[in-house]
Amino acid sequence: MRNIKNKVLISKCYDIFPWAIDRRVFPGAAMAVAWGISEERQRIIQTFGYTTYSQKNKVEESTVYDLASLTKPLATTLAILVLLKERRLKLSTQVADIFPQTEISPSKISIRDILCHSAGFVAHKPYYLELCKLVEGEKSNALLSMLIKENQAYKLGTLSLYSDLGFMLLGLIVEKKSGLGLAEFFSKKIAVPLGLAQKLFYNPKGLESTPIPYAPTEDCLFRKNILLGEVSDENAHALGGVAGHAGLFGTVEGVLEMGVHLLDQWKGREEHQNYQASDLCQFLTRQDIHGSTWALGFDTPSSIGSSGGRYLAPTSVGHLGFTGTSFWIDPTRNLVMVLLSNRVHPSRENNQIKQFRPLFHETVMESLNLV
Repeated sequence: MRNIKNKVLISKCYDIFPWAIDRRVFPGAAMAVAWGISEERQRIIQTFGYTTYSQKNKVEESTVYDLASLTKPLATTLAILVLLKERRLKLSTQVADIFPQTEISPSKISIRDILCHSAGFVAHKPYYLELCKLVEGEKSNALLSMLIKENQAYKLGTLSLYSDLGFMLLGLIVEKKSGLGLAEFFSKKIAVPLGLAQKLFYNPKGLESTPIPYAPTEDCLFRKNILLGEVSDENAHALGGVAGHAGLFGTVEGVLEMGVHLLDQWKGREEHQNYQASDLCQFLTRQDIHGSTWALGFDTPSSIGSSGGRYLAPTSVGHLGFTGTSFWIDPTRNLVMVLLSNRVHPSRENNQIKQFRPLFHETVMESLNLV
């Protein structure tokens, strides 16, 4: 039965992925699925197409993608969990408790408010236009100054508006409370204990000479070149490639295995040495904010039009990345699904992945008889 399901899933993926590549949804992609528990767990990883439309390099399991906003749940949110266990933070800790110079409206924002995108921040600001004029040692303080001067777009805690700004602030908070750079903290405290440091990592300098097989992202108008191993997000780039909202790179196996670890911690089958499963369970629970789908650092499925398709359990969690990446974890089916692509190559104006994501997730669940 296992082999039949595997063959059906692979066959169906060989229908939908070439179809998507032909329609230029992306030049290529990697997908991974894990389902079941313990010795019964099955894993499938498949790759399709090329990293560019010139078809020079095939997508391989080792291809490294810019994970974009998957940084938020997989790096920054988990870093907050570590600081909770170390008692350096509480969810109720306010910005003013960490940065006493914060005397205006954002001062009352708590860690919880930021994690569930209800802190009053707007979605995006082009801070990079100013940050790029500064030397490295000045950028963190300049970013903090710009963040704390932001006027609130809505009353604190009354709704959720997905925002990069809050997670930029969380990145600064992690560095302030840990005394380490965010990239080092993520590697040391989260990735290394899971054996994932070579498969999930920040790339601070964006070195094109590295032998790592990166999938390129867009032809960037601001930097005037096609980005390769250099973070796509301009604000993260201006911060040296390391930020709380973006900057993480990884392979499809790396994201899958992180998802499997999170699932097993959630279900009480595993414990991470640096954060508590009980805290993680709280983070994976949708918050009580009217009209919001957000848990703490993770999203949950919308009742209509979810990128995870029609079949995910309401208790599922996941996240999307702007570059064409995503993952979903369904605890009721012990299921993890990962889709990595560089849909922004060569232009971020290509939005066809919005239709492909639900098709992919529905195809997986139908093929495995999990509907």
